Amino acid sequence: MDPLAPGDPRQIGRYRLGGRLGAGGMGEVFWGLSPSGRAVAVKLVRHELGRDLEFRRRFAQEVEAAKRVSGFHTAPVVDADPDAVPPWLVTAYVPGPSLSAVLRLHHALPESSLRILAAGLAEALEAIHRAGVVHRDLKPANILLAHDGPRVIDFGIARALDATSPTQASAVIGTPGFMAPEQVTGGAITPAADVFAFGLVLCHAAGGLPYGAGHPAALLHRVVTQEPDVSALPPSLRDVAARCLHRDPDRRPSPHQILDLLGDSAPVRDWLPAPVGDLLSQHALPQLRASPSPTLMAPPAVPDPQPGRGKVGTWIAVLGLLVAFFALINPSVRDQLLALINGLAGP
Repeated sequence: MDPLAPGDPRQIGRYRLGGRLGAGGMGEVFWGLSPSGRAVAVKLVRHELGRDLEFRRRFAQEVEAAKRVSGFHTAPVVDADPDAVPPWLVTAYVPGPSLSAVLRLHHALPESSLRILAAGLAEALEAIHRAGVVHRDLKPANILLAHDGPRVIDFGIARALDATSPTQASAVIGTPGFMAPEQVTGGAITPAADVFAFGLVLCHAAGGLPYGAGHPAALLHRVVTQEPDVSALPPSLRDVAARCLHRDPDRRPSPHQILDLLGDSAPVRDWLPAPVGDLLSQHALPQLRASPSPTLMAPPAVPDPQPGRGKVGTWIAVLGLLVAFFALINPSVRDQLLALINGLAGP
C-alpha cells in the first residue's frame, strides 16, 4: 500500500482513507476504515467517466446487482454512491496480494495450490452467476490470495464500461489474454465467458500461456482460431482447463460441474507455498501499521500558554500531600511547606 498523495481525498462518504491500493481502467482504489473500524477497499471512479450519464446509469445497475453476490470466495460490495461526484463503491478489504503480483515473483503455483485456487474460483463464479451477474473481466489482477483461499473482486462492474456512449465508443470490455472468443468477436456474453477466463487463469497460475505471448491482437486472433496449450498444468487439471477453454460456449462446463470434476479438496491450511505465504504476511503488515485503532491513539497535545507550569503543578500536588502528612505530626513543618506552596503557585 502506498501513502496517500497530496491531492488524494482523506474521506469518501463515511469512510476514512489511509492509503492507495492501486488504479485501473475505472478509477483509483484506496484503503480505508468504516465508522466501526472495519478495513475496506474504496474505488473512486474516474472523473471523466462520472460525467458520462450512460455510464452512471450502468454503474448504478451493476452495483445493485453486485450487492446480491455473496460467497466465501468473493469480496462483497458493502456500500456505494452512484450519484456522488465522482461515483464510488466500497468492498470488504482482503489482506493479500493479487494473483498477478504473486505470479510476477514466483511464476507458477504447485499442484496443491492450483487445486485449491481452482475450487475457490469455481465457488466464486457459482455465487456470482447465481446473483445474475457475469464478471466479464476475470483475470489474475482481479483475484486476491488470502490465508484461507482466493477472493474474486470487481465482479460485474466491467459491464458499466461497455461501449454505450460516444465517450466510450472505443472501449473493449475484457483484457486481451483473458477474453473468451465471443467477447473478441462481439457475440453474446453469458456466464460461459467467465468459465473460459477461469481456464485461462488456471493455466497462467501454472506458469503456462495457453495461447502464447505477443501483441494483444495476435493473442485475440489465436483465441478465436487455435486450440489452447494446457501442458503447463499438472495432468489432473488439464482436462478441466481444456473443457473450460472450448471455443463453443455451450460446450463449456458450469462452475458447479467444474467443482464436480475437481472433486473434494483438502482443508485449506497453508495452501500457498512458503515464499508466497511470506509475501502474503508482508502484504498485510503495512495495513496494520497504517491503521492504528482510534481508541489507542494519544489525544493531540494542547499547547501550554505558560511553558513550565505543568511541572510546577506536579510539585504543588506532591507538597500538598506532605502538608497533609505533617499536619498530623509536626505543625511547624506544615507551616513551612504551606509557605513554599504559596511561593510556587505565584499570583
